[in-house]
Amino acid sequence: MFGIADYGAFVAAIVLFLAIPGPGNLALITSTGKGGVRAGVAATLGVMAADQVLMWLAVAGVAALLATYPAAFHAVQWLGAAYLAWLGWKMLTAAPGAKPVLNIAPRHYFRQGALITLLNPKAIVFYMAFFPLFVDTQRHQGLFTFAVMAITIATLTLVYGLIVVLLTHHLAERMRANPLIARVLEKTAGVFLIAFGIKLAITK
Repeated sequence: MFGIADYGAFVAAIVLFLAIPGPGNLALITSTGKGGVRAGVAATLGVMAADQVLMWLAVAGVAALLATYPAAFHAVQWLGAAYLAWLGWKMLTAAPGAKPVLNIAPRHYFRQGALITLLNPKAIVFYMAFFPLFVDTQRHQGLFTFAVMAITIATLTLVYGLIVVLLTHHLAERMRANPLIARVLEKTAGVFLIAFGIKLAITK
């Protein structure tokens, strides 16, 4: 279908990829908790934009380049680890009432979601190794096939992101009445971001 080997499996794989706990999901949840639905949607759009960049870079052959030069991949891995750890540390050390680590302006949430995705080795690996498996070499239709894959990924990411944002917003509204819970959640998010950063740094 459209030059994609088993389109249904491709869709299922993307959904599973989105649902795996990781920095991207945490970015959506944290953004929504700080800035509401508007911020969560901005972060979702940032993740979508970064996904498109990674996919088309894979199409352009960057995947092969990184495979040939592993040092390039490890450099991105370390950058991602450092970035996540920095965000987590900022959350942990933020004073009560201080300016949020993730700023209220939607453009900042968009940039945050995009950077976390671009520097996430999990996303890079998906487009380098997993994504090409679904290209039907016998029925491939060139850019049309890649365009269908890109639109599918964007649509599923948007739907998934909106679900996460709306659920998070619903829960956040209830918890804002208790500032202590909000601070505990912020510190917890900071710990998780640092943990993700360490995990990325030590992953071979």
